[in-house]
Amino acid sequence: MKTHWIAAALLSSTLAIACEEAGQNTANSTAASTPPESAPAPEQAPAPQTAPAPPSSTTTVARQQAAPATPAPRPRPAPAPSESARSEAAPRPAAPPKPRFREVAVPTGTQLPLELTTALSTETAQVETPVSARLRQPVVVDGLTVFPAGAVFHGNVTEVERAGRVRGRSHLAFRFTEVEMNGQRDQARTSVVSFEGEATKGEDATKVGAGAGIGAVIGGIVGGGSGAAKGAAIGGAAGAGAVLATRGRDVVLPAGHEISAALSSPFELRVELQ
Repeated sequence: MKTHWIAAALLSSTLAIACEEAGQNTANSTAASTPPESAPAPEQAPAPQTAPAPPSSTTTVARQQAAPATPAPRPRPAPAPSESARSEAAPRPAAPPKPRFREVAVPTGTQLPLELTTALSTETAQVETPVSARLRQPVVVDGLTVFPAGAVFHGNVTEVERAGRVRGRSHLAFRFTEVEMNGQRDQARTSVVSFEGEATKGEDATKVGAGAGIGAVIGGIVGGGSGAAKGAAIGGAAGAGAVLATRGRDVVLPAGHEISAALSSPFELRVELQ
């Protein structure tokens, strides 16, 4: 019994000494790790959060094998555009510019209604005397005005002849070679325009007859029947002498006289479109 008590006492003292040494060691370690009170303790940074560990490749492969394969959806074809949409989307070609001018040919024989702006007479005119006339109405070809009203045609006298005594008539002819429009002259040849004086045969016969009648009256008064015959012969001769001394009538064309001429060759020009 005494032996057991001694053993228990030894065990107790051994445990007490071990506990005391352990307490000292703990106090020393605490004092060594604790900073001095004068220096403030540094703030401890929060511990980084660790991301969850990714699933292992074995798990991923297992899941892929376990999940059924889903086919990828096929893209639907876009609906075809309608005719109207395609026509609106497609660029329209630019319209060609409209022509501003057109070449027109005035045919031969086209009539030109004119009025003279210069006076002419066989008494004063000579070959190459200038003559001009103004267009009274516009000339239209294929709906386009080729010669506007007021266009001036220029030319010359080509023939002139005064009436002879007893025989022949006066004669006057001219033609146009140019047209003036918008301050510009162009060649435009026309056919010859001619005029003849009036015949005076009736008037000549009247003059001769009147002279013979007057002579007969005078001869009858003076010498009877034979005197009347002689008077008629003398009076007729006097009347014939008066006819021989008088020319026929001249051709006289005053300014403003209306005439008509025709183109003798085609006339080409450039007409501006409206």
